[in-house]
Amino acid sequence: MNVERSSEIEPLKTSGSEPAQADSARRWWIAVLAFFIVAGVIVLGIVPRKRAEANLAKETELMAVPTVAVVHPLRAAPVNEVVLPANVQPYIDAPIYARTNGYLKKWYADIGTPVKAGELLAEIETPEVDQQLRQAHADLGTAEANLNLAQITANRYEGLLKTDSVSKQDADNAQGSYAAQKATVQSMEANVKRLEELQAFERIYAPFEGVITARNTDIGQLIDAGSSGGTRTELFHIAQTDKLRVYVNVPQNYAPYARPGLDADLVLAEYPGRRFPGKLVRTANAIDQSTRTLLVEIRVDNPTGTLLSGAYAEAHLKLPNAGSAFVLPVNTLLFRSEGLRVAAVTNQNRTALLPITVGHDYGTQIEIVAGLDGNESVIINPPDSIVEGQAVRVVTSPIGTASQAPPAPATGGQTPPSQPQGASQPRTGH
Repeated sequence: MNVERSSEIEPLKTSGSEPAQADSARRWWIAVLAFFIVAGVIVLGIVPRKRAEANLAKETELMAVPTVAVVHPLRAAPVNEVVLPANVQPYIDAPIYARTNGYLKKWYADIGTPVKAGELLAEIETPEVDQQLRQAHADLGTAEANLNLAQITANRYEGLLKTDSVSKQDADNAQGSYAAQKATVQSMEANVKRLEELQAFERIYAPFEGVITARNTDIGQLIDAGSSGGTRTELFHIAQTDKLRVYVNVPQNYAPYARPGLDADLVLAEYPGRRFPGKLVRTANAIDQSTRTLLVEIRVDNPTGTLLSGAYAEAHLKLPNAGSAFVLPVNTLLFRSEGLRVAAVTNQNRTALLPITVGHDYGTQIEIVAGLDGNESVIINPPDSIVEGQAVRVVTSPIGTASQAPPAPATGGQTPPSQPQGASQPRTGH
């Protein structure tokens, strides 16, 4: 009886422990889940922060290295074109004055008239010279009559002297009178020729072929040759314009390259797109101390008269350039107390400050005549704080080695080659 009751109680105890075990397992899984949730929260909060810190450290490290843009030097063109102001002058230019006094009778050429050499330009009435010439002819006739009488007397006395009919003294007096009258005739003849020359100056002729550029007289105007101390009257101004002389003041730094035989073209604003070829024919071979320039003359043919004398023009001089010269943008220069420098990037991405010698200034670019070999990667807009051996980071790939730069016109200075790619505008200053 007791045995049966105990056997009934054991199953009851077994069935009561199962909920406790299930509850314990549930609590265990909740604890595990809470652990993972807390761990996930910790991981999701710390890992991004650590990652951000690492990125910040990396970015800070990168920002500590300056980023630079570089450019390779351009080799200067073998012929550089220098553009300078020029004055166009006629090949021959002369004022025409009267050589005798009088009144203008008539003129035959006005301004702009082309004339030939020896062509009549004007006539002058010279009544005083005409009267003086007539008087000179009369005086010459008197002198010739006296000479004829003196010659007859001298011949007669010479014959009488042989028979001792006259004294030796009388014969000598007759010979002396004859010689004096002969000299008087020669003087009178010279006076007549002088007045005839003055009378010939009544007609004004063109001294050479050209164009009349000024007429400063008119019919009836009093002409003063200036022989009596008065102001001379300029009648005409004539210029030969089939060839032109163009004078240019070349700055001193270009003077060694300006030599006779160089090609030079003229450009005028009134003829856009046209160039008038010329040739440098001579130089002054001396620097003007007041302007520090060399005066040169360019010869330009003007057979059609297109170019006008006295005009302003731009002379494009094609000057030879040194073969070792290079060109860089002006915003690559560093002005240091020890001298002019450029900052180049080495293969180890380190800076090297190179001393250079500059040549011609092209405005936005400058010629480098010493200090470069053409393979350098030169920094554009280098900071003033840059030092030798500083680590840098190049943000633009180096430009390939440039070939010879083609010239292009540049007003008021030497022609620069085209600017390399990647080059920015020049800095206004440090």
